[in-house]
Amino acid sequence: MSNTLAASSRPTRPAVAWIGLGIMGSPMSENLIKAGYDVTGFTLEQEKLDRLAAAGGSVAASIAEAVRDADVIITMVPASPQVEAIAYGPAGILENARSGALLIDMSSITPQTSVDLAAAAKDKGIRVLDAPVSGGEAGAIEAVLSIMVGGEPADFETAKPLFDALGRTIVLCGPHGSGQTVKAANQLIVAVNIQACAEAVVFLEKSGVDLAAALDVLNGGLAGSTVLTRKKDNFLNRDFKPGFRIDLHHKDMGIVTDAARNVGAALPVGAVVAQLVASLRAQGDGGLDHSALLRAVERLSGARV
Repeated sequence: MSNTLAASSRPTRPAVAWIGLGIMGSPMSENLIKAGYDVTGFTLEQEKLDRLAAAGGSVAASIAEAVRDADVIITMVPASPQVEAIAYGPAGILENARSGALLIDMSSITPQTSVDLAAAAKDKGIRVLDAPVSGGEAGAIEAVLSIMVGGEPADFETAKPLFDALGRTIVLCGPHGSGQTVKAANQLIVAVNIQACAEAVVFLEKSGVDLAAALDVLNGGLAGSTVLTRKKDNFLNRDFKPGFRIDLHHKDMGIVTDAARNVGAALPVGAVVAQLVASLRAQGDGGLDHSALLRAVERLSGARV
């Protein structure tokens, strides 16, 4: 076989458009570039476009330009309104992507928004997966995210090589909207876990215990968790630089409490933590990392903030 024939027989990687280059989107898109994908990006902040270009990606002046020739379009924006804004309308994805393209929305939004998007895209000949992620900024940078996917099995198989470049635990959870439902459950567990850790931190400190030693031994037993591993230094150093902002977790707690109400599931502890997240946001801490739930416990305990 000639070298030319051998090269032509190799599968070509799909051209990727990436819309939304925030805390998560920037490192994720860069990991696709490292894996050999051609990525064209669009976002509203010029410095994020400059970062993508420096990493070897291409930049577009609009959504329409970014998606026009893309085989796969990946979106990573804050919430349902932003997904709808970039997907619909004359300048949006559905009007400008080619028929047969695969749209992977990796934002965390309501399950119904994902279902509606898939239905609207089908009319345009565009396939859709909802594929929200868990793991935060560190997981995005390290390409070890958990990716929970909703959609058709064949589309999942098409997307799997891209997911493999972004995460470690990648699971098709069911039809359209299922990925978002699992993500909502994830956010419930994470919020309750952070709240429990925050309460333990204040309890330990008020008791005069060496906090670093206590958290080390707790994390080695049944109380250990990925949350404690990832957020331990945040608690110790009161470092609340956002990896995942309180504002976004507030949005997610709204999604899970609303979805649970719709299906008749009671979330008594989750509802309390949702209110604590809302309280922290109301006190001006919405831009901090969700580990800043510690600040709410400190306020309630009369401790330092």
